[in-house]
Amino acid sequence: MKNKVKLARVEANLTQAELAMRTGVTRQTISLIEKGKYNPSLKLCLQICYTVNKTLDELFWVDKKE
Repeated sequence: MKNKVKLARVEANLTQAELAMRTGVTRQTISLIEKGKYNPSLKLCLQICYTVNKTLDELFWVDKKE
């Protein structure tokens, strides 16, 4: 699953560990999400969005073609 979490995290000037702490998951979970190897729950997606000040569409939208 493609996403823009890493870009948004860097723009928010956060490390993986900081984003993990703020969203209540491990740094490893954030790493896997950024690599597209873990599909987060809707709740976690929203927590990430709130933390980096982005919308679900901005971070997680996938076109039908993909």
